[in-house]
Amino acid sequence: MNKKKCSSLFLKPGGRTRIIQCIYVVGFMDLFGVSMIIPLLSHHVKSLGAGPTVAGILGSTYGILQLFSSTIVGSWSDVVGRRYSLLTCLLISALGYTLLGLSSSIGLFVLARIPVGMFKHSLSICRALLSDLVSESERPLVMGHFNAASSVGFILGPVVGGYLTEHDGGFYTSAFTCAAIFVLNAGLVWMLPWSDTIFNCNGTSHNSKACLDCNGHASSLHPKPAAVPGEGNRRLLQPAWRQLSSVGSRIHTVASSDMWDLFLVRLLMAIAIMLYYSNFSLAMEERFSLTPKMTGYLISYSSLLGALSGFLVGPVTKLYGKNMHALLFHSTVLTSTLIFLYATAPSVWQVLLTSTFFAISTSIGRTCVTDLELQRGGVQSSGTLIGAGQSVTAVGRVLAPLLSGLTQEVSPCGPPSLGVLLALAAVGLLLIRIPAWEGRRTKQE
Repeated sequence: MNKKKCSSLFLKPGGRTRIIQCIYVVGFMDLFGVSMIIPLLSHHVKSLGAGPTVAGILGSTYGILQLFSSTIVGSWSDVVGRRYSLLTCLLISALGYTLLGLSSSIGLFVLARIPVGMFKHSLSICRALLSDLVSESERPLVMGHFNAASSVGFILGPVVGGYLTEHDGGFYTSAFTCAAIFVLNAGLVWMLPWSDTIFNCNGTSHNSKACLDCNGHASSLHPKPAAVPGEGNRRLLQPAWRQLSSVGSRIHTVASSDMWDLFLVRLLMAIAIMLYYSNFSLAMEERFSLTPKMTGYLISYSSLLGALSGFLVGPVTKLYGKNMHALLFHSTVLTSTLIFLYATAPSVWQVLLTSTFFAISTSIGRTCVTDLELQRGGVQSSGTLIGAGQSVTAVGRVLAPLLSGLTQEVSPCGPPSLGVLLALAAVGLLLIRIPAWEGRRTKQE
């Protein structure tokens, strides 16, 4: 991967801050709309006449589409620019949710899930755009705030969706509302001050018109596509075969890079975290005779902490002196310890304690992995890298339910116990690989 440290695009005074704040709003509204629908999907598909097996297959369709499309769409955003790729994803997702609101049969339901599964990558492109707009030192803080804003939307959405469902045609109202939110987001993205964009190399100059590589030559991957007025249009209108060639080249570069260790850590921790949550409600009932209502309160408490912990990422990374390797290792060790404490908890109070710190450690860990991927891969391929990371996480979403079902046959504590083993494997991998990462960083500096 390209290791050059030419920075990303910057904006004229005020424009940069305005875009960042608007992207926070887009992230909040995105997950607010989606979380209105997610809890209602299984009930709706069963009301259309699908049995449990068919409902399960339909539910996995979205994850499979996301698995294959995340990297492709992310790389496409590197090629044609963030503005047009983000607008495309938002509008096609709006179309999908509109079709979902019209779905009166299983066939229409499947048709509605296809465009959403293929193009619901707006959050990934938003993260790539934020990485373009800020320096490497600012990135953890901004990413943490974006994750916090998105998480708040994910907490509030089910409340509104549940309220709408109590009325006649509530699911359809929720689906149309979600579609309207995506159209509103598209309008907000369209009106952002893209024309104010100018470049900055290595965080020093706010008015250079080209970014030079470390040898003083104009970089072929910088400037960013959306930075020069008209440049995004030219790239968007280039022949489809040329766009596909560029996308394929970027994906091949990432696939052939030496970042397998980071992606493996992401996969192991993703599965471990999903196993922690996979049978949480059932385990609370079987282990502690906790009512569904109390379990719901506990889950809401953990979700709220997860949202608020996004604001801790910046201060914590500053405390570590921007040493993301050490921070990732410590957060991974803490996460594995907390999963173990949850699996062996003798009382609800210990579960409450582990949930408190678990939400914080996982939030910091996710931000660290993303930041390290961008550090090692280069900001010019941020869309491809973030998309690849989402594809890896999608693999975890496919594997975790299967592993959870198998281990629950043994014990209610089976899923988190397996999660402990996977998290410890990630810790061991980090112990082996971090010295190599540190050596590579020292050579670059």
